[in-house]
Amino acid sequence: MDRKIVLFDQDDVLADFQGELLCRWMALHPDKPYVKLDELVMFRPEEQYPPEYRPLVRDIFHAPGFFRDLPPVPGGLDALLEISARGHDVFICTAPLVDYENCVKEKYEWIDHHLGREWTSKIILTKDKTLVHGDHLIDDNPDIRGAATPSWEHIIYDMPYNRHINHKRRLSWDSDWRSVLL
Repeated sequence: MDRKIVLFDQDDVLADFQGELLCRWMALHPDKPYVKLDELVMFRPEEQYPPEYRPLVRDIFHAPGFFRDLPPVPGGLDALLEISARGHDVFICTAPLVDYENCVKEKYEWIDHHLGREWTSKIILTKDKTLVHGDHLIDDNPDIRGAATPSWEHIIYDMPYNRHINHKRRLSWDSDWRSVLL
């Protein structure tokens, strides 16, 4: 077995950002329209909504506790632990929000809560993932750009807003992800 460096994005690969955002939107704004998860066509959630609602969407994911309390994406943590147990080097490579005040600390708290304190040393927090070395990056973002040509293969984590990408391998935790990744 060749030992690989596998980078996992955190939001919408391990932590259910979009699902929690929708739940909170519907609870806070039951009188306003919403976008169903299977109808998402944009990576950035606020861009899905009319301009007058975008500040309300941003308020939700900038609120204290949002990142810390995200539910896990079913199967994601099990996949990460299995890949690690098979001897691969596994890291969580995640991008903070520009308004990082709650986000950064809570991303660490989420990892500590769901994987244990030892996994916080495996967090790579960066706005430019192209600068991070690895063999594979599992990420839902369909268009990762940065200052460098990445060393990793971008494996798309399947989401409705990235299904137009057909030139990259893709996986989801509820499908046969092992045949794509291992």
